[in-house]
Amino acid sequence: MSIDIDFYELLGVERTADEKTLKSAYRRLAVQYHPDKNSGCLDMEAKFKAINEAYDCLKDPQKRAAYDRFGHEAFRNGGFGGNGGGQGAGGFSDLGDIFETIFGASGFGGGGAQQNRRGADLRYDMEISLEEAYRGKSTEISVEVSASCDDCEGSGAAPGTGVHTCKGCNGHGKVRAQQGFFVVERTCPSCHGAGRVIDTPCRACRGEGRVDKEKQLTVNIPAGVDEGTRIRLTGEGEAGARGAPAGDLYIFLHVKRHRIFEREGTTLFCRAPISFTTAALGGCITVPGLDRHEHEIRIPPGIQSGKQLRQRGAGMPVLNGRGHGDMVIQIDVETPTSLTAQQKDLLEQFRETETGAECPQSTGFFSKLKEMWDDLTDG
Repeated sequence: MSIDIDFYELLGVERTADEKTLKSAYRRLAVQYHPDKNSGCLDMEAKFKAINEAYDCLKDPQKRAAYDRFGHEAFRNGGFGGNGGGQGAGGFSDLGDIFETIFGASGFGGGGAQQNRRGADLRYDMEISLEEAYRGKSTEISVEVSASCDDCEGSGAAPGTGVHTCKGCNGHGKVRAQQGFFVVERTCPSCHGAGRVIDTPCRACRGEGRVDKEKQLTVNIPAGVDEGTRIRLTGEGEAGARGAPAGDLYIFLHVKRHRIFEREGTTLFCRAPISFTTAALGGCITVPGLDRHEHEIRIPPGIQSGKQLRQRGAGMPVLNGRGHGDMVIQIDVETPTSLTAQQKDLLEQFRETETGAECPQSTGFFSKLKEMWDDLTDG
């Protein structure tokens, strides 16, 4: 980011902005562009540094007055006192206070060595059946992760050897360089921010403090889990470098498609075809549930296709709660496709006795069609 961009424009404030307005704008932008929230984005990092430079200038009344009069030229070639005062360090200190509150650790400055970051979180996808989702289960999984090295106990140093303070940064993990008015702070290239250097790296892990291992883990799946449910195994992710805390392992559950039931939340749906005689006369059907019980469903006489019947409490269990959802059975009336001569005879006899009142929907529909046709032909 070029330093010739107007400082007021960078912070998004008017040139008459007071100290409170400047500070509010700076904090908002610092949160937005901080490297911890935009890992690996060089543009964001450059914008973040430029915002610091702008605020460090404008918050100081004398520097602001010089900037208002001469612009960036006031600070060319070590201007305004030739050394920039303590401007750079002051800006980093203020920012550290902000992000120590927000993220639990200071982003820049603070004078201490950069802490080794915790290990990465890992993901494991597991497929289970709907029956297993209903009952819950305990299962063993095998995962390959970076685990703490047994030989050096995660320190990265060979047994019997030590670790000394980095001479490049005196244990701070960061080095600073004066560039005219500005102070630039970066990770120490000698120790890579650790603040310490290993005399003799461990052969087993090559100084990393961690090695790849295959771990056997037990996963307890509670009853009622659904597609996409996430289970966290704390500390079972990738080990941190050189003794830093391990990350977590996240188990993402995927429920296989069931041959009978479909699920929506805690409700189970299924389609039940019934004969047209059962639909006309009524009766009972038996539907086995995932609860391993047979549920008797009463069919009222005259039921139509698409009608849904509900069996309370026969659905999925509530995850981490009490009770169950319902089972919903959608009725599909099946028309017979193969009839005996006797059955055809009986149906013919039935048709001869029909008056239209037996099927009011079809009778009404064709009556409306006739009325529409009459209106068209009369017109």
